Amino acid sequence: METKYQNLINYIQEQITDGQLGPGEKVPSENQLAERFHISRQTVRKAIGTLEEEGLVQRIRGSGTYVSFDRRKNLEKRNSIAVVTTYVDSYIFPRILQGMQNTLYESGFSVQIYITNNTLDREKGILKDLLKRDDVAGMIVEGTKSGLPNPNLELYRHLMMRKIPLLFFNTYYPELEVPHVSLNDADTAYKAVRYLIEKGHQKIGAVLKLDDGQGRQRYLGYLRAMEEAGLTVTDSRLVWIDTDESKQLAYCRDRLLNRVEECTALLAYNDQIAFQLIRMLEERNIRVPEDVSVISIDDSDLARHSEVPITSLPHPKENLGKKAAETLLQMIAGKKKDLTYEFDTRVVERESVAEHKTL
Repeated sequence: METKYQNLINYIQEQITDGQLGPGEKVPSENQLAERFHISRQTVRKAIGTLEEEGLVQRIRGSGTYVSFDRRKNLEKRNSIAVVTTYVDSYIFPRILQGMQNTLYESGFSVQIYITNNTLDREKGILKDLLKRDDVAGMIVEGTKSGLPNPNLELYRHLMMRKIPLLFFNTYYPELEVPHVSLNDADTAYKAVRYLIEKGHQKIGAVLKLDDGQGRQRYLGYLRAMEEAGLTVTDSRLVWIDTDESKQLAYCRDRLLNRVEECTALLAYNDQIAFQLIRMLEERNIRVPEDVSVISIDDSDLARHSEVPITSLPHPKENLGKKAAETLLQMIAGKKKDLTYEFDTRVVERESVAEHKTL
């Protein structure tokens, strides 16, 4: 819920943006604003100070507060969209970004891409840099380590106070009331596990990421499918890994193989993990799908080119990027409701899942 302090800031920003207060025009006095918003003069001064720091208003001693003459110019300069992503050069990320860029370019915006490499320090530096700029019309952000507490949330709140439209993609921070465009991760994992259950599997394990929000959502989908089928969920069949381990699964080879050895089927967090997992299992003379079935999420090129082509549920890729860009454009135009969108998906069958036959 917005504070009275934020309500006052929002009110003055909207008056300026809508042209009701033009460059050089006087802002209502502290007494008038305090009376109108039922707040103290100290709170009014604090809000005016924030607006002054942003260059929206100027205080002239003994005269009052005025709209800055360069405000209209600043508004016209806001033609850049900042896209903040964890990675950009591999896996499904290039296709997501291509969908965004095509849509934004067609609408006359320039696009600047910032890469966090999934590190909080990089994210912090990027957000601080964006707070200093006056040409950013909106932001599309993939959260960094969104499954863990984040010390950078206050920086996001500062961006929100400046009325910069903000949209998350792929994942989001539940602590922030910000719309997102993503795959419906919980439902996707649910469909994957239901598919395995329909193939006769009961001892179903999962390899999931612990440091992003999708991992938690996919775990919730896994749990729902198992519980609906009356199947046992045990820690011994679950493997939690972080982003670094997901790229080099060999780092946790023994822990992973020991955990999944009693399973007849596995849900892999994504194709990147499934691709490596199948190789590791076969190196241990565990055949896929004869000895253990593997299902995954994303339907990337890796799923098609794996030694055993992987049954996978598609990520929307370009369509997600396009939808995120379209949603941000709606936000820039003033739309405030019904902005979050989660894509549905389906199972694409290949060769990594087999019927489980009870002896």
